[in-house]
Amino acid sequence: MALKPSSSGVAVVACNTCRHSSDAREDGEGKRGGARLVEALRRVASDDPAYAGVAVEEMPCLFACQDFCTVHLRAPDKVGYVMGRFVPDEDAARAILDYARAYADSEWGQVPFKQWPQGVKGHFITRTPPQGFVVE
Repeated sequence: MALKPSSSGVAVVACNTCRHSSDAREDGEGKRGGARLVEALRRVASDDPAYAGVAVEEMPCLFACQDFCTVHLRAPDKVGYVMGRFVPDEDAARAILDYARAYADSEWGQVPFKQWPQGVKGHFITRTPPQGFVVE
């Protein structure tokens, strides 16, 4: 494994090796949940120009294995978030991307709860401070 360049803006980085669910590594067709979530994120993002400002990226293992189907939402100078326990489908992808749009519009990464799509509520695992900052 090696590092490779990625988006310098708002990005949803999905774990492409995540389990399908808490009980199963793969779905009925032998595909990992993370790979299915990446497919759904890319499909939803490509179908709606509203998501043009959000990069969809993937990488193997975000090390959040207890919490299947995980994504890391990040942007320069903003708090980042790791979310997981998603069903790897288009509804989850849309909720993640809708949250990412609100996140992109936020000053430093905090999105007011009333703006959260229902599909991300209960899916937050951790938040990460941006380099050089902590939250007060």
